[in-house]
Amino acid sequence: MSITNSNCDTMEYVFVYGSLRKGFWNHEAYLKDSKFIGKGKTKEKYAMYANIIPYVVENEKISHIIGEVYEVDEKTLERIDHLEGHPDGYRRKKVPIILESKKEIEAWLYFHPEPYGVLVESGDYKDYRG
Repeated sequence: MSITNSNCDTMEYVFVYGSLRKGFWNHEAYLKDSKFIGKGKTKEKYAMYANIIPYVVENEKISHIIGEVYEVDEKTLERIDHLEGHPDGYRRKKVPIILESKKEIEAWLYFHPEPYGVLVESGDYKDYRG
């Protein structure tokens, strides 16, 4: 979903599930000035793997991915794209997210093209013990 704020900047929702979440090492540098929309999970099931950082793959249906949604401007989305190596590393795709409030929204999620590391069966990176 794209929305426009009062400054006419295009705003986007991004769903983060790893180092960009609150309490993890990339949050402050990338999302501290972005609006937190809420915690949520993917509507569809995917697979999360981790090897220090998480890798979500689209073609395996293991669990709902747990994360947070932020409203970001184009500049922030470009910075996150650079961090994630989009489109050559991770690939960004809009998917339905169910917020804790039960509201459904569409947000960008970064998928990795193939599994890497160990399976995190819960879909929550906080459960990874690397």
